[in-house]
Amino acid sequence: MAQSIVVASTTSTEQSGLYSFLLPEFKKASGIDVKVVALGTGQAIDMARRGDADVLFVHDKVAEEKFVADGFSAKRQEVMYNDFVLVGPKTDPVGTKGSDVVSALKKIASANAEFISRGDKSGTHAAELRFWKMTDTDANKGTGYKECGCGMGPALNIASSSGAYALTDRGTWLNFKNRGEMTVLVEGDKRLFNQYGVMLVSAAKHPQVKAAEGQKFVDWVTGDAGQKAIASYKIGGEQLFFPNATSAAR
Repeated sequence: MAQSIVVASTTSTEQSGLYSFLLPEFKKASGIDVKVVALGTGQAIDMARRGDADVLFVHDKVAEEKFVADGFSAKRQEVMYNDFVLVGPKTDPVGTKGSDVVSALKKIASANAEFISRGDKSGTHAAELRFWKMTDTDANKGTGYKECGCGMGPALNIASSSGAYALTDRGTWLNFKNRGEMTVLVEGDKRLFNQYGVMLVSAAKHPQVKAAEGQKFVDWVTGDAGQKAIASYKIGGEQLFFPNATSAAR
């Protein structure tokens, strides 16, 4: 029987199409099947804390470091990054366009413009809340602010059909087909940097964890072959994720 592992990960890596590109490469190299359970980062971390996954692959550095500090993994390794972008209607009724995400959110709040938040404790949701905290309107995001409690793809669908603004990771945006009148309005702000990390779940905490096979996945995705595969994943000639495991390994 083929060996298999469970990776708890984010909807953004799955909905960007990255896994359907990467996992056949890993299977070729290792013979190991990978089942990805794609959730918001908060839910993926909870799943790994319960021992229901062998590997955790997410993007909320503060929460990941706590996961390691609490003994659920021996170490966190950086894998790749991309960035968040603010998308919205091409007409940009409140004038958000530019490279300052905080200023854009202030304009959205003061105009009561419609904004679709994932509201699902995902890495993207955590980043969005960090940006709101940097505004002086955090307590009042405007009457147009709505939480869908859903993944990145569904949130973009709602925003697209209602002419709303939304924060998304660039990978999911590039793979998103139903853009309608939406476009990228804010990008290039260094605060929009989006780092992904990978951790082997501790077999000391959860003896059922497939530590040897899970470690093979971690080693592959942070090693030369996995990093090259990540770099070569493109949509319409545009690279979705940028490998940085070797430069940032700790």
